[in-house]
Amino acid sequence: MGVLDHVSEYFDCSSHSSKHKKRKQLQTVELKIRIDCEGCERKVRRALEGMKGVKTVDIDRKANKATVVGYVEPSKVMARVTHRTGKKAELWPYVPYDVVAHPYAPGVYDKKAPAGYVRKADDPGAYQLARASSTEVRYTTAFSDENPAACAVM
Repeated sequence: MGVLDHVSEYFDCSSHSSKHKKRKQLQTVELKIRIDCEGCERKVRRALEGMKGVKTVDIDRKANKATVVGYVEPSKVMARVTHRTGKKAELWPYVPYDVVAHPYAPGVYDKKAPAGYVRKADDPGAYQLARASSTEVRYTTAFSDENPAACAVM
């Protein structure tokens, strides 16, 4: 029966193929995990290196960041770290300072962010600067030195 099973795989007319799985993409998963000491770092590293599909693990204790490269899913990596270490893990919520147009706008600037990073804002309206209304613009430009039709009292 072994030969028949092998040959039947090539001549199978069914619409689905349960034996052939789609291969996962190589991706980089960055996590924010609170890492206080060498023991915490070792615990997180062992939990991540033991996962199937992980190629490399890089941990930056100062930034509380763990970077995993491999054929893994981000949700499974977070679940594994949370389950094995008992630490709260979340996807890396920061982007480099240079990427954001207005890094000090509300919703983007974060005091807890590592040096050189600001919070990632997916909503474009979340970090827009406050715009002056048309009446505010009229009043501020009415008393401007550059305005030739400014108030004569000045």
